[in-house]
Amino acid sequence: MGRANLIRPVRYGSSMKIAPQVQRWLTERDSDPSVRWRFWVDVAGLPSEDPRVRRARRQIGRSGWAARLLSGQFPDGHWATRGSSATDLYRPKYIVTNWNSIVLGDLGVTRSDPRVRRTATLILDRWTGKGGVLTGNSGEICVTGNAVRTLVRFGYLEHPAVQRSIAWVVRTQKPDGGWHCFPSRTGTLDGWEGLAALAEIPEDAREDSVRGSIERGAEFYLRRHLMEEGRVRYPPWFRIHYPNHYYYDLLVGLRVLTRLGYGADPRLRPALRWLEQKRRPDGTWALDADHPDLDPRRGGYEFPGPVFPLRLEPPGEPSRWATVEALSVLARVARAGQSPGPQ
Repeated sequence: MGRANLIRPVRYGSSMKIAPQVQRWLTERDSDPSVRWRFWVDVAGLPSEDPRVRRARRQIGRSGWAARLLSGQFPDGHWATRGSSATDLYRPKYIVTNWNSIVLGDLGVTRSDPRVRRTATLILDRWTGKGGVLTGNSGEICVTGNAVRTLVRFGYLEHPAVQRSIAWVVRTQKPDGGWHCFPSRTGTLDGWEGLAALAEIPEDAREDSVRGSIERGAEFYLRRHLMEEGRVRYPPWFRIHYPNHYYYDLLVGLRVLTRLGYGADPRLRPALRWLEQKRRPDGTWALDADHPDLDPRRGGYEFPGPVFPLRLEPPGEPSRWATVEALSVLARVARAGQSPGPQ
């Protein structure tokens, strides 16, 4: 390998040195193209015109996870159910249109693919409710936030329903800066979809109201160190999952906050230490559990109907997706000049 092909490792304290075998594992030909794309852009920091980025990007939807998910799509753009209501895009969890769309948005497919356009049209047509907002007949931040995040990633930022939904996300933010899916005067860390949706809006396209909402939302999470809510720690937040759907864990919080530019904030350090502790001896990270992963001690939440996990990788084994997510967080933190440091 010539010198021009070497990636100089980004330093995160003493631990941002990526082992050569981990880099090869993430970028070799049999790795998923979405993982390769994420590594070259988010970890290595390569520009979009770099040949490695372009090659990986071209393969998304043609091979790998995205292609596998899209192969199960019906001609009109839906998955699993043939009904014509908003609910048919949502249940049963997690195999129908909504859940596949969220994952495809994460994997990097866009409206340039006609299969994505068909699905986006279904969501926009069936989920645009009162006031032209993408509520899916629920009015919950998890539904609207995920729809906004997914459609912006697909390339629909300028669509009127997406713009109205962004305004709705800002309006429904709680006085303390958080969001909540259920009636409440206060936010919860579980209501991460609002901030994640706003994080997808390019910085130069954010209106003042969105900027203010992001600042208040980020402060909500940072005050809590991304993990401090209630009298005892909630175990599922300390397990790495994918797909996340509407579930929160610390890697979700770190991804959103570092993408918003808060990588240098010292209040991230407890969560960053947790992330370092999750690293395996071989330099990778594993998924801890499939969803649903609810703590039975918490109670108060039940699933209506059967649940079918949507799985890309098995839990308990080295995960390319968890590893590229974790390394992306650490790379953004390193670029912001942070090191774990003392508590």
